Order: sequence, then C-alpha cells, then structure tokens
Amino acid sequence: MHFAVSGVDVLPFIPPLVAFLVSSLTASAGVSGAFLLLPFQVSVLNFTTPAVSPTNLIYNIVAIPGGLYRYIKEGRMAWPLTWAVVIGTLPGVFVGAWVRILYLPDPKVFKLFVGLVLLYLGYRLLSEVMGWNKKVKEQNKIMQNKFAEQVAKLKEENSGRMASGLPAEAVVKTKTISWKKIEYEFWGETYSFSGISILSLSLVVGLIGGIYGIGGGAIISPFCVAVLGLPVYTVAGAALAGTFITSIAGVAYYHILAASNVAAGAAVTPDWMLGILFGIGGLLGTYVGARIQKFLPDRIIKIILTGLILFLAFNYIGQYFF
Repeated sequence: MHFAVSGVDVLPFIPPLVAFLVSSLTASAGVSGAFLLLPFQVSVLNFTTPAVSPTNLIYNIVAIPGGLYRYIKEGRMAWPLTWAVVIGTLPGVFVGAWVRILYLPDPKVFKLFVGLVLLYLGYRLLSEVMGWNKKVKEQNKIMQNKFAEQVAKLKEENSGRMASGLPAEAVVKTKTISWKKIEYEFWGETYSFSGISILSLSLVVGLIGGIYGIGGGAIISPFCVAVLGLPVYTVAGAALAGTFITSIAGVAYYHILAASNVAAGAAVTPDWMLGILFGIGGLLGTYVGARIQKFLPDRIIKIILTGLILFLAFNYIGQYFF
C-alpha cells in the first residue's frame, strides 16, 4: 500500500501489528509506545521528513484511549499528577513543533537528537532498576514486597494455582493539592512531590516531546518513577492522559505551522492514514498493556523498557558518528 503524504510503501497490516506489539509492552509503564514507533518509521519505513513527528502524535490520539479506559475504570489514575503534567507540557509542545521544523529537518541530526533523548531515559530507568538512588530504592522495595505478599496470598486462596495482581483496594486516593505539595495514597503508602517542580519539568518535557513527536509521556514516566520515587502503577495512567491531550494540541499546531510561512515549504503535514493504522494497533495494545500491568512486578516492566531504550539510543547515536 502506498501512502502519498509520507511516501511510504508497506503492507497495510504491518503498521497496526507493530504498534500492537510495542504498545502492549510499553502501556504497562504509562508509555504509549510512540518513542519506539518513531524509530521504526524513520529506520524501517524511511519516513524521515518533519511530517513523521505529527504522524506519530496521531498514533497517540488513536491508541491511548484503550489504556486510559482501563486505568480510569480500575481507579489507578493520579489526577493531580495528570493535570500538572498537562498544564506544564502544552506550552512546550508548541515550541517543540516550531523547533523541529526550523532547526531539525535534517534526518541525521534528528536521529542524534532522538538518540540523546533515549539515552537519558535509559539512564534514568537503569539507575532506578539498579537501585542507585537509596530513597527510591527503599520505596520500590516496599511496593515489591507488597506485590510478593499479594501473590502468595492469592496462590494460597486458589489452592496453589498461579495467581497474581493488585488487590481491589489498590486505588489512588488524593490527599493534598497545592503549588508546594501534591500528595496521594496508594495501597496503604503515601507519596508526595512538589507541584512547581513537576510543572517545570513538564514544560521541558513538552518541548522535547513536540520535537520528537511523542507527547512527552515517555520522558515524564521514567522521571516520576526513577527520580520522584512514585510507583509505576500510579504514574502510568497520568502519563498516558498527559500524552493524549498534548498530542491533540501538537497535531493541531503542526497543521497551523504547515499553513503558515514558518514551514517554508517543508513537509510537515501529518500522514493521517498511516498514523491511524498505527493507532488502531496501538488502541488494542494499550488496552492489553493496561490490563496486564497489575499482574506484573514493576521491576520486570522497567527492565524490559530499559533494554529497549538503551539499544535504540546507542544505535541512533552511533549512526550519527559512524
């Protein structure tokens, strides 16, 4: 099948299949999978114009509601974190789209940028997995022990059969909301962070997400888990919601830039058909990923994500120099 806007030629079942496989894994960590699909489009489909960024954002718009529905239904949405991410990210996405068109149209330079972003994400996740941050290590140990206890309890109740997952009472309960401090409870533990700090971070994340075409969830999620010490079970829904809203804004802004003099004839209009095909697979995948998250120890989710991110990071950085 030929996609006229992007110039891509690919069998029509390939985009949704790849998106399903990617998002089934990444949605468990609150990431839509767009950060992995962009390298696939650039390196495999040879879609290298600036239009690949808004096309990736279209994928987010179609794919994310599947996972978001599960997180909302099961009460694992940290709403104060969600709105802080959205408010901070939106302005950055607009600036990021402008920077992408004017300063990063060269595929080689763009790959280096992507590689550096991925390297940072991989480092943050690796530091969390390896326990280099003592405070985060202790918080994660509490959650891991609770998960192990829950597994043992369910196995005993089910006569030794395999059983796992979070209990029904493991839902997010907001305790405090202010500029200085946001606090919520999850599974008997209290977690808090500075409202101003998450807004400031989100602004930077929005800038990077607008350039990359990922909405920002892939950056916010590792930061919240590895730096703020928040459990991945509560971060995932907030990160997906933030990515969904900022992706809508990002696509709209790319269309505005395409119609203006800023684009200067560059190919920046998204390929809607290709983005929707990816999104269909992602819609099913994010639902599955959100569904299975509560059955997976958070350490397993992080290890898989870390490996994927670091592999892509070194590959793209290496392509720039060699």
